[in-house]
Amino acid sequence: MDTQEFWTLIDDARAQVAHAADAEAVAARAADLLSARPVDEIVAFQQVFWDLMTASYRQPLWAAAYTINGGCSDDGFDYFRGWLIAQGREVFDRAVADPDALAGLTAVRDAAVEGWEMECEEALGIAWDAHLAATGKELPGDSFTIRYPELDPGWDFDFDDTGEIARRLPRLAALYGE
Repeated sequence: MDTQEFWTLIDDARAQVAHAADAEAVAARAADLLSARPVDEIVAFQQVFWDLMTASYRQPLWAAAYTINGGCSDDGFDYFRGWLIAQGREVFDRAVADPDALAGLTAVRDAAVEGWEMECEEALGIAWDAHLAATGKELPGDSFTIRYPELDPGWDFDFDDTGEIARRLPRLAALYGE
């Protein structure tokens, strides 16, 4: 499985759920679709997933997640990026390139009003769930690698600094401002 096949599976899952913005439903459907594929594709999916998680491991995106969710731990950032992947390639690519663009998403705007968090821990388990369903066994632990890049020191500031967030992520700051 390559990146294009990965995104096609996510798009197919999004198209088959009642609400494409429902990241948990997308993750569950993606696991179902993936479980029907050959085992080597299930394993390969996991590596592509973590390659995307690595590509999105950027402090500007972390600052956006922190702003949207009212805080964001290490695990919370993983769950936020799981949510982001469940939104599809276009949203993912746009957010990685310009995290402030998330302010234009209906789901993010609704979350600002309702106080919802944008997280999907279930997305991290798509390949695990698919492998278990297909084989009755857990995904081999050595089937993928994760190599996070160093974080950008230019973004090493307290994300509670509303002035700095407003300067760097003005649309999100306006949406989530007090």
